[in-house]
Amino acid sequence: MNKAISAEKLSALFKDGMTIMVGGFLANGTPERIIDELVKSGVKDLTLIANDTSYPDRGCGRLIANHQVKKLIASHIGTNPMTGDQMNTGELIIEFSPQGTLAERVRAGGAGLGGVLTPTGLGTVIEEGKQKIEIDGEVFLLEKPIRADFAFIKGSVGDEFGNLIYKGTTQNFQPLMAMAADCVVAEIEEIRPTGQIPMEQIHTSGIFVDYILQ
Repeated sequence: MNKAISAEKLSALFKDGMTIMVGGFLANGTPERIIDELVKSGVKDLTLIANDTSYPDRGCGRLIANHQVKKLIASHIGTNPMTGDQMNTGELIIEFSPQGTLAERVRAGGAGLGGVLTPTGLGTVIEEGKQKIEIDGEVFLLEKPIRADFAFIKGSVGDEFGNLIYKGTTQNFQPLMAMAADCVVAEIEEIRPTGQIPMEQIHTSGIFVDYILQ
């Protein structure tokens, strides 16, 4: 089964107001070709879930620079001054989530869990509006799970079925996001025929991947 999709057909799936997850860490492991198509499409009012907004000219930062994002859920924005500017003017709504908490919320979304209990953020602005639960005398914040309409991820090596390998730190959020979206699109650097990747090397199973953009 070949899951390849052209850039044109991929762009036809984009809709204003959709919620997207994008893998990567400061553009390391970010699917830049998929970002290219998002930018060219001009789709707007996006809710973006990512670790960070990279830089204005790289990765998710290009969506910010192009004013396509309405809401952002991320752990860090410091490397992209445009993100801060849009937050300060009220153009961009930002929900900050500590990095570990963000990863666990995405994982919970993929696993069908009701949320994550964590002490991280207690006594800070992170706790505002969130339920507190006491267990054995210790207080935790209930962090709700996150899912998206699309997850856009990048694999270093993959096969035609969508089985993926990530090299080094490019793995970051990718495996979690692949499980937490209604539609998963993988950009792959090197594609091999199905069956040519040893099972024990696979990081993300192709059952989670809907389309492949090479």
